Amino acid sequence: MPDTRVTQTLSFSREDGAPLDPPPQYTRLRAEAPISRVSLWGGRATPWLVTRWADARTILASPGVSSMSSRPGFPTAREDAAALPPGYFFGQDDPVHDRFRRALTREFMVRRIEALREPTTRIFVELLDGMIAGGETADFVEAVALPLPSLVICELLGVPYAEHEFFQSHSKVLIDTAAAAQERITAHEALGTYLRQLVEDKRRQPADDLVSRLGEHVEAGTFSVQDAADVGAFLLFAGHETTANMIGLGVLALLEHPDQLPRLYAGKAELANAVEELLRYLTIAHMGLTRMALEDITVGDVTVRAGEGVIILLNSANRDSDVFDDADTLDLARDNARQHVAFGYGIHQCLGQPLARMELQIVLPEVFRRLPNLRIEPGSDVAFKQTSAAYGPSFMPVTW
Repeated sequence: MPDTRVTQTLSFSREDGAPLDPPPQYTRLRAEAPISRVSLWGGRATPWLVTRWADARTILASPGVSSMSSRPGFPTAREDAAALPPGYFFGQDDPVHDRFRRALTREFMVRRIEALREPTTRIFVELLDGMIAGGETADFVEAVALPLPSLVICELLGVPYAEHEFFQSHSKVLIDTAAAAQERITAHEALGTYLRQLVEDKRRQPADDLVSRLGEHVEAGTFSVQDAADVGAFLLFAGHETTANMIGLGVLALLEHPDQLPRLYAGKAELANAVEELLRYLTIAHMGLTRMALEDITVGDVTVRAGEGVIILLNSANRDSDVFDDADTLDLARDNARQHVAFGYGIHQCLGQPLARMELQIVLPEVFRRLPNLRIEPGSDVAFKQTSAAYGPSFMPVTW
């Protein structure tokens, strides 16, 4: 018989006064019920909830789990959530996933991303100069955190930055779990229409950019035009919304822990490790990763049966004290920080992680070097994206 143990309905809300920490419920679950049932859709679905690091990696590395949100009973945040389109390859299984990923892997190799370091630095300096020139206060999200990755992903893809407001508005809808299904469908269709036209334009007049190379895959028969457009749309919103959140959270965390700032300037290796620790500590995957078992899988003392859903809480796994000593403490010198699962794990691990790392390595030391007195504007509050799949600040008033 299936296990019918059900936890209370899962809440993703952060505790007042601790916006950088996962909900305190996760600490209790890791200790008392690391793999337990959770109620979704008013109790009409009861997937398994995974909270520990080792169990998260077991599930994510298993060939016996599916990422296809179109499967009946797949544990989406909402019962009426629209299934991901085929070109959104992170929501597909092999061989479809493998076909897309192989075509894109070289675009995100460290060597190619490193070639973007100089233009990324230039863009960031221009944005920071503009923020400083604008007065003594600013919304850091609007001035720096959001436009920087937007500009960088536009440069990588070959998308005119003049269109940034269009794709930012639609991408926010796509990752907002409170958005109605029809809103998400409309946003996807709008991005798809735009990208289909851009792919066709690049096929006629190719340039040295990723969308042009997607056009080459269309010519070679690897992708259809629709496939290329869907991939481009996914990279467009995933490449700016997620990193923007991490930039904002990273700055906030360092404002709260000024004693950690010297690690940003101790050397290249120390800076790289500091970024890994911030990724672990902050983990923007606010609502976890979702999977469905295709076969029986034993995780700890629980057997997840074929056809059952699983939610993997990455932000809980990254606070697992069995792996990370004093896990709720930010320690930029942590020697095993890179063992985090902030980018996922297994074959679906985030393709764009070298790009995110590079942007964070540029922004974090430079913003505090240029603005040593940076702080949240007195009397103002930071607002956070509580219903977004990618957690971060939506409004961050700063002064310097």
